[in-house]
Amino acid sequence: MIFCVHSIKFKNDDMKIIAPRVHGFIDYILVVFLLLSPTLFGMTGLLANLTYALGAVHLLLTIFTAFSLGLIKIVPFPIHGLIELVVGIALIICAFTLFRTETFGHFYYAGLGIVILLVWLLTDYNNKEV
Repeated sequence: MIFCVHSIKFKNDDMKIIAPRVHGFIDYILVVFLLLSPTLFGMTGLLANLTYALGAVHLLLTIFTAFSLGLIKIVPFPIHGLIELVVGIALIICAFTLFRTETFGHFYYAGLGIVILLVWLLTDYNNKEV
Protein backbone atom coordinates (compact mmCIF):
# COMPACT_ATOMS: atom_id res chain seq x y z
CA MET A 1 0.00 0.00 0.00
CA ILE A 2 1.13 3.51 -0.78
CA PHE A 3 -0.27 6.35 1.35
CA CYS A 4 -1.24 9.45 -0.60
CA VAL A 5 -2.24 12.84 0.75
CA HIS A 6 -5.91 12.46 -0.15
CA SER A 7 -6.45 8.74 -0.33
CA ILE A 8 -5.02 5.32 0.03
CA LYS A 9 -4.07 3.61 -3.22
CA PHE A 10 -3.59 -0.06 -3.85
CA LYS A 11 -1.26 -1.58 -6.42
CA ASN A 12 -4.25 -3.31 -8.04
CA ASP A 13 -7.25 -1.01 -8.31
CA ASP A 14 -9.26 -3.76 -10.08
CA MET A 15 -10.98 -4.47 -6.77
CA LYS A 16 -12.42 -0.93 -6.70
CA ILE A 17 -15.81 -1.91 -8.12
CA ILE A 18 -18.00 0.72 -6.42
CA ALA A 19 -18.24 3.98 -8.38
CA PRO A 20 -18.86 7.28 -6.56
CA ARG A 21 -22.54 7.46 -7.61
CA VAL A 22 -23.21 3.93 -6.34
CA HIS A 23 -21.34 4.78 -3.14
CA GLY A 24 -23.66 7.76 -2.69
CA PHE A 25 -26.72 5.52 -2.88
CA ILE A 26 -25.12 3.15 -0.38
CA ASP A 27 -24.47 6.10 1.95
CA TYR A 28 -28.08 7.31 1.85
CA ILE A 29 -29.38 3.76 2.40
CA LEU A 30 -27.00 3.44 5.37
CA VAL A 31 -28.28 6.72 6.82
CA VAL A 32 -31.89 5.49 6.63
CA PHE A 33 -30.87 2.17 8.20
CA LEU A 34 -29.02 3.92 11.04
CA LEU A 35 -31.88 6.31 11.77
CA LEU A 36 -34.46 3.49 11.78
CA SER A 37 -32.34 0.95 13.67
CA PRO A 38 -33.13 2.10 17.23
CA THR A 39 -36.86 1.72 16.56
CA LEU A 40 -36.59 -1.45 14.48
CA PHE A 41 -34.32 -3.24 16.94
CA GLY A 42 -35.61 -1.76 20.22
CA MET A 43 -32.35 0.01 21.03
CA THR A 44 -32.22 2.23 24.13
CA GLY A 45 -29.71 4.34 26.01
CA LEU A 46 -26.18 4.78 24.70
CA LEU A 47 -26.69 2.27 21.89
CA ALA A 48 -29.69 4.17 20.50
CA ASN A 49 -28.17 7.62 21.01
CA LEU A 50 -24.88 6.68 19.36
CA THR A 51 -26.72 5.11 16.43
CA TYR A 52 -28.88 8.21 15.90
CA ALA A 53 -25.78 10.41 16.12
CA LEU A 54 -23.90 8.22 13.66
CA GLY A 55 -26.83 8.41 11.23
CA ALA A 56 -26.99 12.20 11.50
CA VAL A 57 -23.23 12.64 11.05
CA HIS A 58 -23.16 10.26 8.09
CA LEU A 59 -26.03 12.19 6.50
CA LEU A 60 -24.12 15.44 6.90
CA LEU A 61 -20.93 13.90 5.50
CA THR A 62 -22.82 12.60 2.47
CA ILE A 63 -24.63 15.88 1.85
CA PHE A 64 -21.36 17.84 2.05
CA THR A 65 -19.29 15.46 -0.13
CA ALA A 66 -18.16 16.61 -3.58
CA PHE A 67 -19.62 13.75 -5.59
CA SER A 68 -22.67 13.28 -7.78
CA LEU A 69 -25.10 12.71 -4.90
CA GLY A 70 -23.66 15.35 -2.59
CA LEU A 71 -25.79 18.46 -2.24
CA ILE A 72 -23.21 20.95 -0.94
CA LYS A 73 -19.94 19.82 -2.51
CA ILE A 74 -17.29 20.80 0.05
CA VAL A 75 -15.62 17.58 1.27
CA PRO A 76 -13.44 15.95 -1.42
CA PHE A 77 -14.51 12.37 -2.13
CA PRO A 78 -11.11 10.90 -1.12
CA ILE A 79 -11.42 12.68 2.27
CA HIS A 80 -14.92 11.23 2.59
CA GLY A 81 -13.29 7.83 2.13
CA LEU A 82 -10.63 8.52 4.73
CA ILE A 83 -13.35 9.53 7.23
CA GLU A 84 -15.24 6.31 6.50
CA LEU A 85 -12.07 4.27 7.06
CA VAL A 86 -11.59 5.88 10.48
CA VAL A 87 -15.28 5.46 11.36
CA GLY A 88 -15.27 1.79 10.34
CA ILE A 89 -12.30 1.10 12.60
CA ALA A 90 -13.83 3.16 15.42
CA LEU A 91 -17.09 1.20 15.23
CA ILE A 92 -15.27 -2.09 15.61
CA ILE A 93 -13.38 -0.66 18.59
CA CYS A 94 -16.72 0.47 20.08
CA ALA A 95 -18.11 -3.04 19.61
CA PHE A 96 -15.28 -4.49 21.68
CA THR A 97 -15.18 -1.75 24.34
CA LEU A 98 -18.44 0.18 24.85
CA PHE A 99 -20.69 -2.71 23.90
CA ARG A 100 -18.59 -5.71 24.89
CA THR A 101 -21.16 -6.81 27.49
CA GLU A 102 -24.23 -6.00 25.41
CA THR A 103 -24.63 -8.82 22.88
CA PHE A 104 -26.80 -6.99 20.35
CA GLY A 105 -24.75 -3.78 20.50
CA HIS A 106 -21.54 -5.75 20.18
CA PHE A 107 -22.64 -7.57 17.03
CA TYR A 108 -24.47 -4.56 15.58
CA TYR A 109 -21.43 -2.26 15.80
CA ALA A 110 -18.92 -4.95 14.79
CA GLY A 111 -21.07 -5.80 11.76
CA LEU A 112 -21.61 -2.15 10.90
CA GLY A 113 -17.87 -1.48 11.11
CA ILE A 114 -17.10 -4.45 8.88
CA VAL A 115 -19.67 -3.37 6.28
CA ILE A 116 -18.31 0.19 6.23
CA LEU A 117 -14.75 -1.12 5.84
CA LEU A 118 -15.83 -3.43 2.99
CA VAL A 119 -17.54 -0.56 1.18
CA TRP A 120 -14.42 1.55 1.78
CA LEU A 121 -12.20 -1.19 0.39
CA LEU A 122 -14.33 -1.62 -2.76
CA THR A 123 -14.96 2.07 -3.54
CA ASP A 124 -12.94 3.92 -6.16
CA TYR A 125 -12.29 7.18 -4.29
CA ASN A 126 -10.04 8.41 -7.10
CA ASN A 127 -12.71 8.03 -9.81
CA LYS A 128 -12.96 11.26 -11.82
CA GLU A 129 -16.75 10.75 -12.14
CA VAL A 130 -17.29 12.49 -8.81
